Amino acid sequence: MSDGDARPRPQYGEYATPEEQRARIQRPEVTESLEAGVAPPAEPDPAAAPTPRARGPLADRVATFVLLAYGLISAVSTIVQLLDFPGYAERAAQILGVEATYTALSAGYVWGAAASVVYGVGYLLTAWLTWRRLRRGRIAFWVPLVGFVATTLVAGVCITIALTADPAFLSALTGAAAN
Repeated sequence: MSDGDARPRPQYGEYATPEEQRARIQRPEVTESLEAGVAPPAEPDPAAAPTPRARGPLADRVATFVLLAYGLISAVSTIVQLLDFPGYAERAAQILGVEATYTALSAGYVWGAAASVVYGVGYLLTAWLTWRRLRRGRIAFWVPLVGFVATTLVAGVCITIALTADPAFLSALTGAAAN
């Protein structure tokens, strides 16, 4: 191309040297293949390349795992206690300083088992939701806390129903609270 040529300088490398082409396309293996007379390697597929998993802050992950471990221990011990609801209710009365015997055994076992199921399912759901957030690299420490509150509220309703099934036991508890 001479200075007298009125054509504009090509912008896309038609007359570029191999060095200029390498600098522009940032894939030297393509230029080397073309110079050697071999078909260039295929473009890497960005969708097929594995994307690195995002990780949240270390403090969040540590706090989340500590909360989940504590929640597991707490849920298992509470489930075991609630499966013997009459004993659970009588221990709660002793802690309050009341001598009372829980007598609504069938209601206690049914609602104690229901509360146990709530604690088990609540923990599993909380752990699953936490795992999903951690996998996406999002802050997750709050999920076990919210899961604990929600699970405890629902299980508390089951426990309250079981306690109200025995009016004598309930009046002994409320009488002790009034004193």
